[in-house]
This record gives sequence, C-alpha cells and structure tokens, in this order.
Amino acid sequence: MSNESVTAPSRRVVVGYALGSVGTGGFGTLPGLVLAYYLTDTLGVAAGLAGLAVTLPKIWDVIVDPIIGRASDASARRRGSRRAFLLAGAVLLPVCFALVFAVPGGLDGGAAAVWVVVAFLLATTAFSVFQVPYIALPAELASTPSARTRLVAPRIAVLAIAILAFGAGGPELRTAMGGGRPGYLAMGIVTALVIGAGMALAAVLTTRGGEVGVAGRVPPSSGDGGFRAGLSALRESAALRLLLAAFVLQALATGAMLGAAQYVATYTLGDESALTGLFVALVAPALLVMPLARRVADRIGKRRALLGSTVVFVLATSALVLARPMPGGWVFGCVGLAGVAYAGMQLYPLALLPDVIDLDARAHGKDRAGVIAGVWTAGETAGLALGPALVLGVLAVTGFVSRTSSVVVAQPGAALWGVVITFSLVPALLALASVVPLARLRVHNEQVPG
Repeated sequence: MSNESVTAPSRRVVVGYALGSVGTGGFGTLPGLVLAYYLTDTLGVAAGLAGLAVTLPKIWDVIVDPIIGRASDASARRRGSRRAFLLAGAVLLPVCFALVFAVPGGLDGGAAAVWVVVAFLLATTAFSVFQVPYIALPAELASTPSARTRLVAPRIAVLAIAILAFGAGGPELRTAMGGGRPGYLAMGIVTALVIGAGMALAAVLTTRGGEVGVAGRVPPSSGDGGFRAGLSALRESAALRLLLAAFVLQALATGAMLGAAQYVATYTLGDESALTGLFVALVAPALLVMPLARRVADRIGKRRALLGSTVVFVLATSALVLARPMPGGWVFGCVGLAGVAYAGMQLYPLALLPDVIDLDARAHGKDRAGVIAGVWTAGETAGLALGPALVLGVLAVTGFVSRTSSVVVAQPGAALWGVVITFSLVPALLALASVVPLARLRVHNEQVPG
C-alpha cells in the first residue's frame, strides 16, 4: 500500500467508516434518552434503583473496554485487520439491545430492574466489541491530521443524522405502537435491526482486503493486560489524559441533558410527545453547521474550535433554568443554540483523538491504537450513562414519584425543579469544568499562533 493511499483513504473506506456511526448513534442515543424514563414511568422502578440499573453495566464497561482494545490490537497484529471484532459486535448487539426493552409483563419494580441490568450489560459488552476497534481505525486509515479530519467529518455527519433519526424516531415509534411495554419492545426490535445493519456494513467496507495502514504501523506490544495497558497509556500520555477528561465531562453534560429531556417534556412542558421537538432542536442544528465547523477547525485549530463550542453550550444550557418558572416555546430555541455548540463538541474531540494516538505511537515506539480506543470508549460510554444516572439521582433526592400506568403522576415541587436543573445547570457546570483540561491540551499541528 502506497503512502499516498494511507494518507487519503478510498471513497469505499470513507463511506464504510461513516456508516459505522449508525450503530454508534443508535446505541449511544436511545438508551440515554428513554431508558431512565422506561424504568421509572413504565416499569415502576424507583428513581434511586433505576439510577443503579443504568450505572452498573457502565462500570463493567469501563473495565472491559481496555481489555477488548488490547485484544483488538493483537488481532490486528496477527491478521492485519480488526474485522473479526467489528463483525462480532455487529451480530451480537442487535439481539442484546432488543432484550433490554423486552421485559416480560409479569415483572416490574426491582425484578424488572434486574432484567434490564443483565440485558444492558450484555448489550454494552457487545457494543464495545465493535466500538473499540472502530474508534481505533482513523489512526490506521489515514496518516496525517488533515486526512483524519476529512475521514472523521463524514462519520460525524452520519452520526448526527443517526442521532436525530433514532432520538426522534424511537420515541415516535414507541408511541405509534401503543406506548407502554409493547411500544418499547417494537422500538427496541426495529432500532436493533437498523443498528446491526450499519455496523455490519462498516465492518465489511473498512476492512475488505486488509485494513489500510495496519501492517505499516508499529505492532502493539504484548506485555501488559488490557486494563493495565489502558492505565499505562493514560499515565504516559498527557494529551490523552487531558482530551479524555474534557470529553468525559462533556459526555456527562450531554448525557444528563438527554436523560432529563423526556422528563422535561412530560413534567415541565406538559406534553410527553414534546420530547421529539426537544431532541430535534438539539441535534438538527448540528447537521446544518457541520460543514462550517470543519472550516472553523481548519482556520483556528480543533482545540480552539472545541473551546468556543463549549462556551456557547454553557451559555445556552444555563439559560434553560428559566424553563421552570417560564415554560414555553422559547425553550426549543435555546436548545437549538445548544445544538449548534453540540456539533463542535462531537466533531472536534473525535478529530483530535487520532492525532493523540499518532503522537503516542511516535513518542513511545509502539502502536496502542486499540488500547487508547478502549480507554476512550470506556470514558465515553461511562459519561453518557452516568449522565442519566445523575438525573435519576437528583430525582430520587427531590422525591420523584415513579409509576407503572399511563396516567401522569403529580410530582412535588422539589422534583419539578430537579427535572429542570438536570436539564440546564448540571450540563452547563459539567461543560464549564471541561474547559480546564482543554485549556492545557497541546497536540502536534494544533498550536495555532496567537
């Protein structure tokens, strides 16, 4: 394979890599958007127990992701491809994902929570089998920072479309199928099939005939186990620590916002179906500004562009605290402004990560793309999952009342404030905290003068 081909991946590879975001968008969005609400307002699980149910699988995820990353590196070294892992995840995830929303009718409360924990744990493991090697691919498919940005940008565009489709379409499908348990089951099955199709296409198109660049990179060392290797990568790479810290904080922020959105629709805006409008307001602007976001990064650097996006997100989400005393249509406009910032918060960290992987390989003489991708995926999934868990924790403290029927339960005033705060001030403070590591981050080719 020529150096030119490594620098510029083929159209097939670019398309295949972008299609992988169908799976990422579906699994990363739908559980964070509806799982907490499914537990408290359909299965009758108390808010505190529901928070534990969505958190436990992600604690496991943090442990297993670096191990999967290490195994993926070893497979790439032996076979010249990560296809086996990608395909395994594509086959296993749809089944496990559908099971999350297939709680039998006779189970509710604590028993239903146990079912969801087990099924969600299996689903997150299957997702990691795909996602960890998938995140590692850009450092191997393109050899320069600009080429990686061109590779990642279409993927982020597809990710935004997938997030919009799953986030808006999932709840609508749930409602169309009658809501309640049957509605959630239909939603789970249909979305699982779409997720699996996107993952399978990515596995085939990005790895057919051997993966670009794998054979030419420094082979991964075989000393430490996956989890220890992940800790070593964090200890040895300051750039990885800083970028991951910022990304996890921002994932927590968006995870909390997504987790609170259904509660805001039902208990603040008074309309359960308003969730679709809130979600479209958050994600649709990302589709519109994505081309501009790329040009901004080319002009001022990805790190500075990420800082700017973060500041806009903080301002927009802070204003949403006024939704409690003054609910109204203006909320959608404010969420739309947060959505503009969300585009950059999605694009820029993923465009910076391959640069960090390459910097690490050059500095330490070993390829740890899979290990670093495992650490990254663990941080991302933990952040997105702990966001809804944080929402449920606040609701538990403020006295939120769970239900099993379709009748909306009157909530105490403290719980109504808790809903709004987790949608506004909590995301704003988390995003603001991410500015600290971002301000210290330095990656080669990103130190823009001035």
